[in-house]
Amino acid sequence: MVERLLVTGGASGIGRAIAQHGLKQGWDVVVIDRQHADLGRSILADLSDVDSTAEALETALAEGPITRLVNNVGAVFPAPLRDQTLSQLDQSHALNLRCAVQCTQSVLEGMTEVGFGRILNMSSRAALGKELRTAYSAAKAGLIGLTRTWALELGAAGITVNAIGPGPIATELFMKANPEDSPHTKAIISSVPVGRLGQPEDIANAAGFFLDERSGFITGQTLYVCGGLTVGSNPM
Repeated sequence: MVERLLVTGGASGIGRAIAQHGLKQGWDVVVIDRQHADLGRSILADLSDVDSTAEALETALAEGPITRLVNNVGAVFPAPLRDQTLSQLDQSHALNLRCAVQCTQSVLEGMTEVGFGRILNMSSRAALGKELRTAYSAAKAGLIGLTRTWALELGAAGITVNAIGPGPIATELFMKANPEDSPHTKAIISSVPVGRLGQPEDIANAAGFFLDERSGFITGQTLYVCGGLTVGSNPM
């Protein structure tokens, strides 16, 4: 069986680091993103659009079943509640949630046939609550609900479903919004118990654990990879 990994939004940041991890494992890596990915098989698509997503998935699956899926693509749409538009709410739902459902449905037949599958949903620490994140936190909390539901439905087929909730990660997008020398960024770092921002590789390392063939007795779980920030800010 050819080990195939699909990463949505894998052209940069956390998704790219996970795709790189997959390549190191010797997996056949497919990336679907609106930007070209310079690693693995790159398929261009607008994942906020149902038809564009369907076309990309058809292309990806034409080469055989996908046994590992990382629903990573997402967008934040930051705004206070009074200014959060319903259009932004719909966009967040489409990209963060609908896309995850559509992608997961598309790979189920192949996973079921081989009796093996690893599905990983990229949630966020914002699912526990964060200012200016009405659309985003709702979508990311929704992914945790999907994770738990799918774990119950798919476990008997040899398919595990888990989620990761990243804390502040020094991606290009994050650093553009939070310059390294700004007081705001310094305040974020000082609030993290381990004393630093996370790196995309920190998330990829955790993702690799859930995607591993040996992790078959772990499903329905959400792991917050946040440097300990979740413990103090949002204890569970």
